[in-house]
Amino acid sequence: MSYKDVRGWIEKVQAMGELQVVEGADWNLEIGTLCVLASKHKENSPALLFDKIKDYPAGYRILVGFFESLKRSALTLNLPGDITRERFIRACRDRLAKQPAIPPVTVKSGPILENIFTGDDIDLFKFPVPFWHEQDGGRYLGTGHAVITRDPDDGWVNVGCYRVMVHDRNSMGMNISPGKHGRMHRQKYFDRGQPCPVVICFGIDPLLHMIATRPEPYGKCEYDAVGGIKGEPMEVINGEYTGLPIPAYAEIAIEGEFLPDQGKEEGPFSEWTGYYASGEKLEPLIKAHRLYHRNDPIITASPEYRPTARAEHCYELLRAAYIHDQVEKAGVPDIKAVASYFRRFMTVLAIRQRYPGHARQAGLVASQCQGAAYLGRYVVVVDDDIDAYDINDVLWAMCSRADPVDAAEILRRCWSGPLDPIIPRERKGFSSRMIIDACRPFEWRDKFPPAAYITPERQQAVLQKWQKQLFS
Repeated sequence: MSYKDVRGWIEKVQAMGELQVVEGADWNLEIGTLCVLASKHKENSPALLFDKIKDYPAGYRILVGFFESLKRSALTLNLPGDITRERFIRACRDRLAKQPAIPPVTVKSGPILENIFTGDDIDLFKFPVPFWHEQDGGRYLGTGHAVITRDPDDGWVNVGCYRVMVHDRNSMGMNISPGKHGRMHRQKYFDRGQPCPVVICFGIDPLLHMIATRPEPYGKCEYDAVGGIKGEPMEVINGEYTGLPIPAYAEIAIEGEFLPDQGKEEGPFSEWTGYYASGEKLEPLIKAHRLYHRNDPIITASPEYRPTARAEHCYELLRAAYIHDQVEKAGVPDIKAVASYFRRFMTVLAIRQRYPGHARQAGLVASQCQGAAYLGRYVVVVDDDIDAYDINDVLWAMCSRADPVDAAEILRRCWSGPLDPIIPRERKGFSSRMIIDACRPFEWRDKFPPAAYITPERQQAVLQKWQKQLFS
């Protein structure tokens, strides 16, 4: 295991030279703006650790920018620091094939128990909860966190990630899209007229946050997946109020319950789509009953702004690995590469065509597999001479190999959600998909005009020869 908790992760990242400490920033809009200007959407930008935040004591910190570099993503996933993009995806696919799982181990104590508050002593504003963006509806503590619930029928524990707005000292609101496992758990309790127990952790191992945002199969616990990746079990403590397992090395944890008969307006919030598409709406109130935190707690945050065409971001690489694995398991052969763009909106598959309809099959299966079905928009299938990770190469294939009248298929009434900006409120939940076959037409692919091409070997040789004179 390379690190124990987020503090160990920070030490490793600082030793890499990929951590920037920022002191004196204001929680009110300034931190959010700095995240966009200094870090977000810039390849290999540093992780930002905000300290001495306005109105708060030194040591109450916020960490942003877990996965903006491949090195930090590799550290998080317990992979070699010098890993390439291709090896990263291969390693993720190998793990999906083997499904390593080590269940958590329950312990009696841990750093999370250093400070405990109950009842009227709970004050969520003791932490520097950011007001991220100007049009947000309030201060959001939950952006890079974990939400823990248990299925009341089967007893399995889910760890998800759903945004959390602080309403007041001891209550919160949470937006959970339809189809998400945490929402299914909550609804089962509500159908019985019961409150739904919940634990929300802020300041967690970045790996737990990463796995909490992935589409783990229904009934599988994310704690087990984290243990499998680390090679040893996560240590958890059973919450006194909910009985739910709380990471022993988390920075902040709140035990509470969703109330079936009380609600409050939540939102709007700038989401990964780059829009305030889900707006403001009534959400069940979360009442906090116990607050735990470490000394000098750290909030882990992953605020969104606008997505960019960066296929090498960790979120995109992980999604590509899931999609590749699921499409192959559905029986589609010769998938050479999968890339994800704009977080979910666009998926690209590079294939070696083997038979008529192969490209359509690949696109249709990819559009509905678990890794891509939620809030997808476009699936583009290209030949394997196209670099799926180069958006310009992909667009070139679309422009030169896809005649719109023959190349496009549209699927209707697919799985969407409240975050979709193009879907009006009365139709939220459904959207369409476009499959674009940007491959050479199979029946005359051998007669297709040859493409301009420089071999990778020649490119490398010329680059080495002229590096100093032209490319330094």
